[in-house]
Amino acid sequence: MYKNTKLNKKVWIFLTIFSCLILIFLWFFQVVFLKSFYKFDKTREINKLISKIKTNYNEDDFSNYIEELSFKNDVCIIITGDINLQTRSHACMMDLENKKNIEYYEKTFESANNDSDSYTMLNPRFKNETLINAFKLNSNTNCYLITSLEPLDLNINILSKQFIFVTIIVFLLSFIIGYFISKKISKPIVKMNELANNLEKRKFDFKFDENTGIEELNELAHTLNKAVIEISKSDELQREFLANITHDLKTPLTMIEAYAEMVRDITYNNTEKREQNLNVIIDESKRLNLLVNDILELSRMQAGISELKTSSFDIVELIKNIINKFDILTQKENYEFIFDVNQKINVIGDEQKIEQVIYNLINNAINYTGDDKKVYIFLDLNKDTIKINIKDTGIGIEEDKKDLVWRKYFKSDKKHKRNQYGTGLGLSIVKSILEAHKSTYGFTSKKNKGTTFYFTLKRDD
Repeated sequence: MYKNTKLNKKVWIFLTIFSCLILIFLWFFQVVFLKSFYKFDKTREINKLISKIKTNYNEDDFSNYIEELSFKNDVCIIITGDINLQTRSHACMMDLENKKNIEYYEKTFESANNDSDSYTMLNPRFKNETLINAFKLNSNTNCYLITSLEPLDLNINILSKQFIFVTIIVFLLSFIIGYFISKKISKPIVKMNELANNLEKRKFDFKFDENTGIEELNELAHTLNKAVIEISKSDELQREFLANITHDLKTPLTMIEAYAEMVRDITYNNTEKREQNLNVIIDESKRLNLLVNDILELSRMQAGISELKTSSFDIVELIKNIINKFDILTQKENYEFIFDVNQKINVIGDEQKIEQVIYNLINNAINYTGDDKKVYIFLDLNKDTIKINIKDTGIGIEEDKKDLVWRKYFKSDKKHKRNQYGTGLGLSIVKSILEAHKSTYGFTSKKNKGTTFYFTLKRDD
């Protein structure tokens, strides 16, 4: 199991390791592979020189040209045959002891019987590896390029020593600078972590810094700030929900208890009052049962436990049956439900759950419609879908409250009172059912002109 390490220490360690890896890489090339690279580079330079010598062989100032090439490239050049030339460069003085060496090189090349050849040998005087390139300028003239294959130059030795000091300095600087860089990078992240701990304490009066100088951290801070706002709203709604549902559970229980005691102690001999008290107990028990059922249904839908049983059914007949359930409101309280569709229209969905959706939306319209007590239900027919609209004539929904409509126990005035009809969970249940149907849903609302809730279903014609 890995041991947890603070971010700044981890960044510091990574930066230091990275610097060490770069230094090790440089050491390999400056020390281990220096000779190999030197050989490769020298061989490439010699090949270029050979090409230049062949090109300029017949020029008038050929001897001076060869001397210049020899000094510039630190290469010993020897020509034998029609022209006898040995450059006076430092390389020739170091690499040739006497005429015997020239003769040895010449015999070696002639015995190979090639137009060009290259081979290495050990310099007998300096014991260093020497590269010899031999080629013919014409049938009687040979040219020899001789150069050391070992970096024995004083400057290279100085650079090697200097590299040791550079390595020490770079390591120390990377160690120190890495520490401050790690602090700089980790500081805003550590600050974010400290602020995020406030969420656990349900404190939301803070804001993440969106100007850290690091684009990704700024985006993260912006996202977290939006999350804090949403969590704050959710926390507030949760508290309201708990307060509201506690109120709705407590009220019927209190009334049931009170009227039951009244029947037991006072009205048990008075038939009329006893019946009245018992009816109150029954009504409150129904309300309590309805609330519990809605809570259970909402929990099942949101948990994905409740499965859809889709089939084809007549949406018009279903709406009419639901309207009939509100006949008591039409008779006793003068509510008017306006629905003028008489044709048969089949749709696909879970009939029982769609019935619950329409019932809840009509119930919601009843609670919020205007003084005319009218509720409008109308359909928009399209080629493949049907749009069901349910409209009230109330004061509408305030603009800043529209995002909260589908949440549990939302009340535009935030003053909870028991709904005359329903439990306050209806729209949340509607949302869950319609999302399970993959239905398009929503609402439109205008101030003092009412609100229209709508949803769509697939037609089955």
